[in-house]
Amino acid sequence: MLNGIEIKKLLEKSDDNDDPFMVAPIPNPDEVDRPGVASIDLRLGRWFLTSRQTNISIYDVKEEIKNNAEDSVDFDEVERRYVKRHFIPFGNYFVIHPSSFVLGATLEWIRMPRNLGGYITGKSSWGRRGLIIETAAGVYPQFTGCLTLEISNVGEIPIKIYPGTQICQLFLHSCASTVS
Repeated sequence: MLNGIEIKKLLEKSDDNDDPFMVAPIPNPDEVDRPGVASIDLRLGRWFLTSRQTNISIYDVKEEIKNNAEDSVDFDEVERRYVKRHFIPFGNYFVIHPSSFVLGATLEWIRMPRNLGGYITGKSSWGRRGLIIETAAGVYPQFTGCLTLEISNVGEIPIKIYPGTQICQLFLHSCASTVS
């Protein structure tokens, strides 16, 4: 696992590297290399996906694949039938009700080089409030984009979340061999 000093060096030398680690917007370097830090805090973006309430009694993934051949599932059609998109402007909030599940995204866009992997985990301050941030935590070498967050309220009261709020942390690991 990389420590804060190593992460800060990676962020600073991204311009002179043909396979850089990048985060945009760039985090504050002084927050990355504080004593005891070994991650980058990531913020909540402004787009959310929620499940649609439908007249379908069950979502059978196996049936979806059988009807569409595994490599040709029409995810646009699946999205139209099962999910609803929400855009939340900065300064506004999104409410996550108890026992609900929402997909969100990080505000930061990241680019992983061939020699780095990572994982994301929710910040403990959110976990203590009943908000579980991530279930598929792996970030693979050569990943590029905003990270999708699986957000679930396992508490008993609704929780307001605001775009731009620190929501999770990215831990980085060197890979034993470079992915080609």
